[in-house]
Amino acid sequence: MKRELGLLDSTMIVAGSMIGSGIFLVSSDIARQVGSPGIILLIWLITGVITLIAALSYGELAGMMPQAGGQYVYLKEAYNPMIGFLFGWTVFTVIQTGIIAAVAIAFAKYTAEIIPFFDQKNILFSLGDFSLNHTQLLAIIMICFLTFINLQGVKSAKLVQTIFTIAKLLALLGLIIAGIYVGLNSEAFFLIWIIFGLLTKLK
Repeated sequence: MKRELGLLDSTMIVAGSMIGSGIFLVSSDIARQVGSPGIILLIWLITGVITLIAALSYGELAGMMPQAGGQYVYLKEAYNPMIGFLFGWTVFTVIQTGIIAAVAIAFAKYTAEIIPFFDQKNILFSLGDFSLNHTQLLAIIMICFLTFINLQGVKSAKLVQTIFTIAKLLALLGLIIAGIYVGLNSEAFFLIWIIFGLLTKLK
């Protein structure tokens, strides 16, 4: 296999797979469940540490077993070829397909916020219990489009991956800056500093 990926391309692939649409979707669910900004940050910190441990573990495994195949190779070597075979087919038929579908639907839902035409309330056609709405149609189109891009080769795929990942990172940076700006200009922030100042004087 030709080594077509450079450092930037490889970094963008890893960053793109780690920072998925879940960062936008899961945060709101966590906020509704815990109801505390401090606990949300603590949860992200703990999961960040767990993710770092997993990344270091995979790095060590990749260094020990540099064959193509990733988790399939590790499971085959750790247990037996049957476990690796079953895992490989599970990834192909369930895990990756489900993730791709979920990410495509998330993309389509966010697009519908900007372009109402793609709202899931707009039903394209219905047949008994089965129906196809504009959100699902957009998700299907995006999956087909990205599949086509990947079939063109590594060069086309890495360019699209890099562009989308940079856009995602810029969006996250914008959210962070907006959060800091709102936080610094809120009454709660000034109240905290006033209380902190009073406690310092009391000491």
